[in-house]
Amino acid sequence: MREQYVTVAGEGVHETEVNRSRFVCALAPAATEEEARAFVARVRERHADATHNCWAYVIGADAGVQKASDDGEPGGTAGVPMLQMLLRREVRYAVAVVTRYFGGVKLGAGGLIRAYGGAVGEALDALGTVTRRRMRLATVTVDHQRAGRVENELRTGGRDVRGVHYGAEVAIEVGLPETEVDAFRSWLADATAGTARLELGGEAYGTGRA
Repeated sequence: MREQYVTVAGEGVHETEVNRSRFVCALAPAATEEEARAFVARVRERHADATHNCWAYVIGADAGVQKASDDGEPGGTAGVPMLQMLLRREVRYAVAVVTRYFGGVKLGAGGLIRAYGGAVGEALDALGTVTRRRMRLATVTVDHQRAGRVENELRTGGRDVRGVHYGAEVAIEVGLPETEVDAFRSWLADATAGTARLELGGEAYGTGRA
């Protein structure tokens, strides 16, 4: 399991212009290949009048699924450079669609490669990315009296709080960097006078502090 990967911060659109051609790059996070394909379909529908809707996506922290399409552009001039830009920036679980509205000036193979790859790079810069790090999942079980303060301190401290469940006691699900588990256990004991319980689970990726 990789220690970390980068993904897009959220769904968004960024537009560039090259020799009068408009390149509209739509980016979105995608947890599965099905989500990526559904996003491509939505963008295609939105820009049905465009000259081309080229796309690329990378699924898996290890980039196990990589797909791209030139959508009618000369082979290797659109989808591949888009995919290469995602991989070069170590972006995972993400999909990019670059919609081209032809402006009357042919760009040539080299120009197309730079334009499509550049559109994705500029969109990543404009829309932002987040780093997801490998976390140990843990459940903090605490009484109702202390739960509010514990949850607040977890969130203000930048912890990856994944859920809060109320019952006879309050269970707070949190992601922890493996190297901080012991220190967190000590902090929790001090913060709750030893009344809270900490149960460790499996691993997942989260956005908590490094």
